Amino acid sequence: MVKLITFSLCCFGLVPFVNGYIWAWMLSIPYKGPQEMSAKRSSDAQPITQDSSVPCEHDHGCGVGFFCDKHFRMCVPLRSEGQFCRQDSQCSQGLSCMFGQCHFTVPKGHEGARCKLEHDCGASMCCARHHGEMICKKKLTLGMKCYIPDGGLAYSINQLCPCEEGLVCRNSRILREREFDYWENTNNWQCLNPSWS
Repeated sequence: MVKLITFSLCCFGLVPFVNGYIWAWMLSIPYKGPQEMSAKRSSDAQPITQDSSVPCEHDHGCGVGFFCDKHFRMCVPLRSEGQFCRQDSQCSQGLSCMFGQCHFTVPKGHEGARCKLEHDCGASMCCARHHGEMICKKKLTLGMKCYIPDGGLAYSINQLCPCEEGLVCRNSRILREREFDYWENTNNWQCLNPSWS
């Protein structure tokens, strides 16, 4: 019985530690526990206005230039460009958390800006996923490859815009006999002028 209790305490005591490594591995982020994060923070040359090892529950419990890391429940400095992040509130002013890193915020309507609907983007653009994030992308131009799958995980993470107005996505090598023939070879699908198809 004592062995069972000892085994349980060892295993369950390591669960948060192991869980952090698993998540870091899955997200391809180098794992740093609270002690390493605290040591790194103290070695950074950034001016720190408060003790960065302050426990917290919410961002407003931390000082200016800090956010509450809800995973470790500690106040940590805001992240700068190129540093890993999970949400916008973890990045310094003027930066957004996109694709897991802090990047300069792209103005609304421009290529690379966040969007929810087509009208959030400028002319000749669409709102489509890139690494899972909805952003403004340029529509495909004449001669660009345009084949997209019917669905699936790859399409739900990375999407293509349709061809520009006036162009159609067609197989450039084989002329269709009927409008809705399906061709398995997808390497030759391009945005073409309708008169060429």
